[in-house]
Amino acid sequence: MVAPNTNEVPTIYDRKSEVKAFDDTKEGVKGLVDAGITEVPRIFYQPPEPDDHYSINITSSDSQAIQFSIPVIDLEGLGSPAKRKEIVAKVGEASETWGFFQIENHGISAGVLEEIRDGVRGFYEQDTRVKKELYTRNHFRPVIYHSNFDLYTAPATNWRDSFMCYMAPNPPKPEDLPEVCRDILVEYSTQVMKLGKLLFELLSEALGLKPSHLLDIDCSEGLQVIGHYYPDCPQPELTLGTSKHADSDFLTILLQDHIGGLQVLHHNKWIDVPPVPGALVVNIGDLLQLISNDRFRSVEHRVLANRAGPRISVASFFITGLLPSARLYGPIKELLSEENPPKYREITVKEYYSHFNKKGLDGTSALTYFNV
Repeated sequence: MVAPNTNEVPTIYDRKSEVKAFDDTKEGVKGLVDAGITEVPRIFYQPPEPDDHYSINITSSDSQAIQFSIPVIDLEGLGSPAKRKEIVAKVGEASETWGFFQIENHGISAGVLEEIRDGVRGFYEQDTRVKKELYTRNHFRPVIYHSNFDLYTAPATNWRDSFMCYMAPNPPKPEDLPEVCRDILVEYSTQVMKLGKLLFELLSEALGLKPSHLLDIDCSEGLQVIGHYYPDCPQPELTLGTSKHADSDFLTILLQDHIGGLQVLHHNKWIDVPPVPGALVVNIGDLLQLISNDRFRSVEHRVLANRAGPRISVASFFITGLLPSARLYGPIKELLSEENPPKYREITVKEYYSHFNKKGLDGTSALTYFNV
C-alpha cells in the first residue's frame, strides 16, 4: 500500500465532517464514481502499513507467490466412507493451517451462482433513487444498504458499498427484499444454508467430534447474506476495497467474481485467493476459532481496490449477530485437556458481535478481548 504524499495533501483535515458529508449523499462509493471523480477523496486514504512482515505483498505477478497455494477441495464422493474420510482430513488440515480453502462440486449450480452475482450487480446499478430508500445504519432494519458499517469509527474508509440481510433464523418478508434480486436471494440463501450445514458436519468430524456437534450447538442457526460492490478506483494504490480483518462469525462462504483482489495473510505474506470458476471460498470465523480453542484459525484477509471493476462478491456469514440468545459459547469441552486448557472465556454471540462492531476493521483481532 502506497501512502499519499503528505507534502501535497494536508495531514490534518476535518475527517468527521467529510465522512458525514459522504454518508449524507446516501449514494456510497458508486455515487462518487458515477459523478466522475478522478482522485480518491482523503477519507479513503489507507495509513501506510508498518515496515514489518505485514507490508509484504505477494500477488500472482510475484515469483514468490508460487510457493503458496490456497487449498482447493473437491467435495464430490462424500457418499463413500473412504472418500468422506479423505475430504474431512483435507478440510481439517486447511482449517488448521490456512483458515481458508476453496470448494468445488459443492452442490450449488453455476446458473444459481451467476444469477446471484447478476442480482447483486443489478441492485447497485439500478436507479439511485430506489437504492436510497434502503440506505440506513439501523442494524435492525430487514435490509441494510450503506457504505462501510464502521464508517464513523474506522481510521480509513473502504472503497466498497454493501447491502445485507439476515436470511435465518428470522428471514425478512419477501416484499422487504430488494425487488431486483428478491427471488434469487431467497433461493441462494436456501442452498447456502444446506451447504453450510454440510460443512459444519465435515468440520465437526475434523475435530474428532460426532458429525452433528457444531449443528447441535446452533452454529448454523443464523445466516447473514451480504452483497458487496467494489467500483472502479482511479487510484487503487491509495486505498483498499476491504481493510485487513478476520470474520466475526463461525463460518463464511464467499462467492467472488472473476476480477479477484481477495488476499489472505499466510506466513506473514499476503497471498492471492484466485477466482476459480464455479468454486466457493470458505473461511473460518472468529467464533469457530474460539470454540475450537485455536485448533481452527480465523485468518486476517483483505480486498484490494482495482481499476478492473466493478468487482462483485456475495458473502454468507453463519452468525446470529445481534439477535438475543442466552446460549454461551466457549472452547468445546471435548477438545480440552491439561495440556490444552481453555484460551477463551464463555460469551454470547451478541456480546462478541457488539464488540466487533464497536471495534470495526481497525486491523486488530477481536478475539483477544475474550482471552481467559
